[in-house]
Amino acid sequence: MTPTATTSPKTLIDPPFSSDYLASRVRFRAAAEAAGFALSAHAVGQHGPRGEELTIDVAVRGAAQPERVLVVSSGTHGIEGFYGAAVQIALLEGELAGSWEPPAGTRVVFIHAINPYGFAYIRRVNEDNVDLNRNFVKSSRTYSGAPEDYARLNDLLNTAGAPTRLDPFLAKAGVQLAKHGFNALKNAIAQGQYEFPEGLFFGGKGPSKSQELLSTLLPPLIGSAQRVLHLDFHTGMGKWGTYVLAVDFPNDSPRVQRLRREFGHSAVQGLDPSGVLYEINGSLGGWLQDQFPDIEYDCMLAEYGTHNVIEVLTAMREENRAHHHCPPGSATHLRAKRRFKEAFIPESRDWQRGAVDDSCQIVRQALAAMRA
Repeated sequence: MTPTATTSPKTLIDPPFSSDYLASRVRFRAAAEAAGFALSAHAVGQHGPRGEELTIDVAVRGAAQPERVLVVSSGTHGIEGFYGAAVQIALLEGELAGSWEPPAGTRVVFIHAINPYGFAYIRRVNEDNVDLNRNFVKSSRTYSGAPEDYARLNDLLNTAGAPTRLDPFLAKAGVQLAKHGFNALKNAIAQGQYEFPEGLFFGGKGPSKSQELLSTLLPPLIGSAQRVLHLDFHTGMGKWGTYVLAVDFPNDSPRVQRLRREFGHSAVQGLDPSGVLYEINGSLGGWLQDQFPDIEYDCMLAEYGTHNVIEVLTAMREENRAHHHCPPGSATHLRAKRRFKEAFIPESRDWQRGAVDDSCQIVRQALAAMRA
């Protein structure tokens, strides 16, 4: 069974979900500095709703010449940064503060808001409508093409015009599900596409600013380490209040078997075309393996479940239409944003407490693996 609540030192009465990107950034930096982490900020060339500069913020503590590195990142999918940053802040304000020391030979790196634009503007994508987890294209591939079935479904997924209250999308989607099956549609829609720039899951036409920054930042952060564990926090996939740790290795690979020993067999899920997880184009995990081919770089997408997949896809579609076809601040635009945020960051306090508690436990397991 997929993990739900886990044992942890304490249950958070008030999980540190921030009101917006700027509040999250300020709190993250204050907590990291107080916990003895060295801080740096890296601008992405955009500004937020209040005119604030949007940055990727990095906090580092631990060995000067690391043998192992733990990376904890948030906000690859913009809005999902509310959750990932809450996990980072809970750790920095809690058990990683005070007298805590990283395991010997280990460097700990926190990356706040890989996609600060999406975080600030309540989007999964960046300023160019690029889904960053489809933008990290390996050196052997190109930013071109789209699954054949995506092109066929484009008018349904990315209907022109503002969203309406009476929308036949669910009925039409039901017909497609009955005709083609869930797995075929899942692969067609979410695999990543590079031909429809206003569409869902658009991977861009070249490296994003976030990718360019990470390609510069990560090599000196990794240094001479021979093993890296990278936790990248996401929401919106899976059952409510449960998580999976998704990796870009086949289910039967030795890397997956090792990670299952460290994080639990039911938690770690490798690639399986017939199951929940499948290979996507331009994934962060695949790109990191490509960037660091000579070391064990294990990137796990920690996916925390919210609402069912149809509700999430419907909210994504509505928000995307509102972004492209509605005036900002209009009633339709605001309604779409509210529904979109609920799809990825539920207002339920029980969900928020469980999400942060469980995810802090995942980081504890990663730190234990660093000591092994």
